[in-house]
Amino acid sequence: MKKFVTLVALFGLGVATAAWAETREDTQNRLDNAATVLHEVMAAPDKGIPEEVMEHAKCVAVVPHMIKGGLVFGAENGRGVATCRTAKGWSSPAFFAITGGSWGLQIGVEGVDLVMIFQGNTGMQRLESSKFQLGADASAAAGPVGRHASANTDWKLDTEILTYSRAKGAFAGLTLSGASIRRDDDSMDAFYGHEVSIHRVLGGEVHAPASAHRFLNAVRGAKAQAVASN
Repeated sequence: MKKFVTLVALFGLGVATAAWAETREDTQNRLDNAATVLHEVMAAPDKGIPEEVMEHAKCVAVVPHMIKGGLVFGAENGRGVATCRTAKGWSSPAFFAITGGSWGLQIGVEGVDLVMIFQGNTGMQRLESSKFQLGADASAAAGPVGRHASANTDWKLDTEILTYSRAKGAFAGLTLSGASIRRDDDSMDAFYGHEVSIHRVLGGEVHAPASAHRFLNAVRGAKAQAVASN
């Protein structure tokens, strides 16, 4: 048993350590995988993100294949990409990292696709900050799923971030209280080739490279898919 716990701990350390080595190819793969996640999620309207949620979104963030693992406690490690609405449309992508833990009886390791919908300007400001914690610094809740969000829920009133997960094909709202999200400067430098602030990127001041178009088109298409399926 002690050996198993040690292996789990070493795995978590390995994930955290390996996560920070980043290349332009890594960031491009993340963008493409994030686009695929959005396409597949919205292709099943009865089990996707409701039209009203996409319409209300200020920012959309995706963490493709986030690693979850642990024994007795769970741990999340992943890197994601986000875009926010601007006066000129969706912004160029910004990169972030997510780490954290949640208590519960979990054994094994699992890859999970994570989608986060940031509502309002406050949510965008959270993404622009160097680091924040879900549940402590920003309110987060499992998002509604289906063609339409129920009118009797308060999903758009006090919640800054709606969270979703997909594991083994099943898509559902996810509670991620305690997870920490921070700016991923390593990925930003790898993708843009020079130092650029997330504030400028998400504010629409940085032109989106052609390599980002597939992801941005997936975000634009998510709303169109929701409406078309109505």
